Amino acid sequence: MKIAIVGVGAMGSRFALMLHKSGNDLVLIDGWQPNVQAIRQQGLQADFNGKAVTANIPVYSLEEVDQLQGYQPELIIAFTKSYQLDSAFTKIKALITPQTYVLCLLNGMGHESILKKYVDDNHLLLGITMWTAGLAGPGHATLFGNGNVELKNFGSEGKDFALKVVDVFNDAGLCPKYIDDPKYAIWRKACVNGTLNTLCSILDCNIGELGQTQEAADFLKTIIAEFAAVAAQEGVNLDQAEVYQHVDETFHGDIADHYPSMYQDLLKNHRKTEIDFINGAVWQKGKEYGVATPYCTLITQLIHAKEELLGV
Repeated sequence: MKIAIVGVGAMGSRFALMLHKSGNDLVLIDGWQPNVQAIRQQGLQADFNGKAVTANIPVYSLEEVDQLQGYQPELIIAFTKSYQLDSAFTKIKALITPQTYVLCLLNGMGHESILKKYVDDNHLLLGITMWTAGLAGPGHATLFGNGNVELKNFGSEGKDFALKVVDVFNDAGLCPKYIDDPKYAIWRKACVNGTLNTLCSILDCNIGELGQTQEAADFLKTIIAEFAAVAAQEGVNLDQAEVYQHVDETFHGDIADHYPSMYQDLLKNHRKTEIDFINGAVWQKGKEYGVATPYCTLITQLIHAKEELLGV
């Protein structure tokens, strides 16, 4: 499949390497110039489950998209940060034709409202990924463990292409699954991000260390309850016990030593976080629906305060 990946950070690098290895025709587009330069000069590199790998894949900065005139990807995968999504797609909109499909696998909620400005509902795919990834430096990812992808067409007429993407991802070893209810999956994944990502960032610890604290269980249950209360206002009935068990299992699993993406952005690289699309979204939606979300409110404020202190 002819695929453009927009945003070649940790997760974008994972998908790029796995899709490249399985024979797809890829182009990479990124907004971080040192990353573009490193990939262009040395190839996209990774420590892939302990093995050093390198792939030579064409890469362009967002400012160089005009050099792709005539290039028409069948699929564009969005792996920017949530707050970069709108500006990135403004710059790549010349690549989007009436035949182009866009798949969004970003953390958090509300991305469809942004992407609908650039692609028809029936050409929009939404989903989540539970793969992990890190970035050791420009053009160099750290990839380990196992994961999966869940996706579905947003509009009523995109199922055939969504199933084609499932086949392509399956060939790449990405463990995809076509799901009936992407809203539930997105809210469920947001609970993972709204607990692990935020608490590890605030407490400066990895996932396993968070799980060792006496307060972890109460934190998880309270935050998940706030997510569930707001999700219910949007017709999504989160199974709180199942979500809690799902998050709790990460404390003892393959990713216990992992520092989540928000931690990497905020504490390691002093970059802006996606908090407004996760706990911040729950806070704002809660205000609209008259649902109290004190934990999500405080967590959002604490992350923003840390951003200020670090001068991101």
